[in-house]
Amino acid sequence: MRSSRMMIAMVGVLITAMHASAQGPRRTSPAPAPPPATADSGLPAGNVQHGQYLAEHVAMCIECHSPRDEAGRLIESERYLGGNIPFAPPWPNDWATRAPRNRGLVGYDDKAALRLLTEGAIGREGRRLRAPMPRFFMTRQDAADVIAFLRSLH
Repeated sequence: MRSSRMMIAMVGVLITAMHASAQGPRRTSPAPAPPPATADSGLPAGNVQHGQYLAEHVAMCIECHSPRDEAGRLIESERYLGGNIPFAPPWPNDWATRAPRNRGLVGYDDKAALRLLTEGAIGREGRRLRAPMPRFFMTRQDAADVIAFLRSLH
């Protein structure tokens, strides 16, 4: 009786292992190791590649902060130079109709850029930005990565 339970358990483990290997490796976005913090700004050193991933596939900054052609496609040469917001609210609202340039984060020092991305879309002047700007509450490291990416663009 005991050996038949053991055999059933081993067959179950074998089936589970075969099923997992047949599915192949799981693909996840690699989380880079956090780099050391910079002493002068309080902003952690950013990972440009991870920042690009966050800006283009998670936070979707590129969708509003880049202009589009007549067919609605992003104009690659003008990415992050600002553009008309491609959608409108379904009700009257104090809605921004244009997203500003964020290539290079012109006008944002480290402290203001970090606050923008970690404290809910607080702009340079200390006021909450108008919708549809998302209220991000990123980790300091994710924000530093996005900041590094946007500043790497010329």
